[in-house]
Amino acid sequence: MTAKIIAALCLLLFFTFSRAQQKGFRASVVKIDITPSTPKQLLGYGARVSTGVHDRLYHRILALDDGVSQFYLVSTDICLVSPSEYDHVAALLNKKFKIKPENFWWSVTHTHSAPEVGVPGLAEAFMGERYKHPVDTAYTNFIEQAILSGIEEAQRKLEPAKIGAGWGFSQANINRRAIDENGMATIGLNPDGAVDRRIGLIRIEKADGSPLAIIPNYAMHGTVLGGSFVEISGDAPGIVAEYVEQKTGAAVLFINGAAGNLAPIYSVYDDPKSGHLNQFRVLLGDKIVEANRQLTTMWDSVKLKTGSIVVESPRKEGLGWPAYLKNYSRTAKNGANYVKVPVRFLKINEDVGIWSAPLELFCEISNEVRDRSPFPFTFYYGYTNGWLGYLPTEAEWKAGGYEVDVVSPFTPTMGRTLTESVVSYLEGELLKK
Repeated sequence: MTAKIIAALCLLLFFTFSRAQQKGFRASVVKIDITPSTPKQLLGYGARVSTGVHDRLYHRILALDDGVSQFYLVSTDICLVSPSEYDHVAALLNKKFKIKPENFWWSVTHTHSAPEVGVPGLAEAFMGERYKHPVDTAYTNFIEQAILSGIEEAQRKLEPAKIGAGWGFSQANINRRAIDENGMATIGLNPDGAVDRRIGLIRIEKADGSPLAIIPNYAMHGTVLGGSFVEISGDAPGIVAEYVEQKTGAAVLFINGAAGNLAPIYSVYDDPKSGHLNQFRVLLGDKIVEANRQLTTMWDSVKLKTGSIVVESPRKEGLGWPAYLKNYSRTAKNGANYVKVPVRFLKINEDVGIWSAPLELFCEISNEVRDRSPFPFTFYYGYTNGWLGYLPTEAEWKAGGYEVDVVSPFTPTMGRTLTESVVSYLEGELLKK
């Protein structure tokens, strides 16, 4: 065999190996500071303008590539975005990178001490008096472009990786539907109410085992700080994410869960000290670190599968609807109005089934879905791809209160409809190879 033939064979083997490596599981993460340098309208509570910065805000962007398809998850330290704002960013990504919307999830941590981004969305129908000021198009454009540039960077940084899933537990939250002697609800604290204190955890490592990213999924309002506090802050989710990053060396994408009826155990305080904000590093942060330490099984062979459904519900009578949310509503021939809720799904191998929705969901719903799911690790990613209001359970409707009377566009049957639709998809289409 001549030297030229040997060299050609070696070159062929090299390219074959390189292509095989490229088809293996890869991942990357990007962290981008999105803290504004000027005063901004804050979203959460009443209209108010920031006077400074307590702690910084970030996009944390994760890219996953199984060799066939890519999936992108963005966790942003803001309160809410309209589904129409998500659609706009998804369209930009599809045009620039050919990323399908099913493969791009934008989740917000739900801190109530961060700037508004984009149009008010459905909140305009609930609380129109809250939004008399113009939309901050400059900051919105900055947020959008940061996602685009972050995903472009994440694509360049993809490298061989491993992934695993696990559980943790934290008592950092509490039911916030306080019930009086007449059975009526107000926002407060209810230690006897339904709760979800499980931490759903995903960890991504580099091929050599060094940390890359952690995704803790925990249900808790970002409301340690109340409406009288007017400095920019990621609230408890942001404080916890930064703390766990320092402890583990991994980027932390905090993903909120079904927090519609769950508050932090210290809630709506005037300032970080009186609200014990730093204590959440122990109450939740250390519990995430412990769950991460206990997670020992990692997979380097990975298959991703995404899917979606639309679940419809009759719209609450008398509720208006912004024109820019027309894709999320339908009027039947008989004049009845319906809300269209998009639900997304992600399967990781045969072990992890994740579902997401643009909802402030009551925890009883996600708890039941998890209990009935065929996947050993079933996580609900709330506040994802927009916001279409609160979704209480049917049992909670009779107690009324803010979540039922003010900020829900649904009727009492929607909780059951959503539950059955999601379980059916998990047991059927998502379970398929």
